[in-house]
Amino acid sequence: MRPEMKRALPLALIAALFLLVSCAGNRRDTIVIGSKNFTEQAILGELLAQQIESQTGLRVERRFYLSGTYICQQALLAGRIDAYVEYTGTALTAILKDSPQSDARGVYDLVRREYAARFGLEVLPPLGFNNTFAMVVRGEDARRLGLHSLSEAARYAPQWRAGFGFEFMERPDGYEGLARRYGLHFQASPRIMDLGLLYRALLENQVDIVAGNSTDGLLAARDLVVLEDDLNYFPPYEAVAVVRSETLARHPEVRTALAQLAGKIDDAAMRRMNYAVDGEHRDAAVVVREFLRTTISAGRDR
Repeated sequence: MRPEMKRALPLALIAALFLLVSCAGNRRDTIVIGSKNFTEQAILGELLAQQIESQTGLRVERRFYLSGTYICQQALLAGRIDAYVEYTGTALTAILKDSPQSDARGVYDLVRREYAARFGLEVLPPLGFNNTFAMVVRGEDARRLGLHSLSEAARYAPQWRAGFGFEFMERPDGYEGLARRYGLHFQASPRIMDLGLLYRALLENQVDIVAGNSTDGLLAARDLVVLEDDLNYFPPYEAVAVVRSETLARHPEVRTALAQLAGKIDDAAMRRMNYAVDGEHRDAAVVVREFLRTTISAGRDR
């Protein structure tokens, strides 16, 4: 090591330590909100962020599009984020590695209890909507073949090309279990696609069935049909804010602010917000601000 490098190293270490200390100090009065990497998650992250900003004196930092469930969970555990919105069925199967269950209240209670015991994370009351997986086909195909359910669609699957997201292919409540439950066999192995490209690929006849979400905004705006999960394969996926317990202990006002969101977003409202961003290309922050003004603020004024 050169002499000048020996002299520079202690200075660099001192500077790094100073930076860490100053960041830690600032971080105590900053709430970091994360999200997964699709539109609904960015909207929900913005919802948490704006609600905390409007109801507390805390600064909020946004770290959206953090990839999938596992990355968000690890970010929470590592303290890189303080909160994000998860879905109870995803928490049950992907994080807790439990078997899918159909009872919404039972799933919520189990997830809330286990997250607290295992991870020191608090699962707040549901926001109000259930974003279950949606197996989607083109409307013209559903009408031509008389399809309403996945059981009816299974007989046509060998002629179809499927397009699924990576997480749906890997998770325990995803493709493999669904294929076993319904006896699904496609023309070829499903194409693994970016979530934002699924519906475009379906509408452009590149694939014939995709795994979307029941609150996707484009479902109401395009000629698409959601096939009924008639064998009840998918568990409930109620949206819930997951928050670090130490964050709530340090800032109880965050709990009070987020509690005002409980039960306030039904499926239709979430679908409208998703379409406003995906279909009308509006800014998510503006869409959320309008929702909070007309829904949450109006409720407080009554």
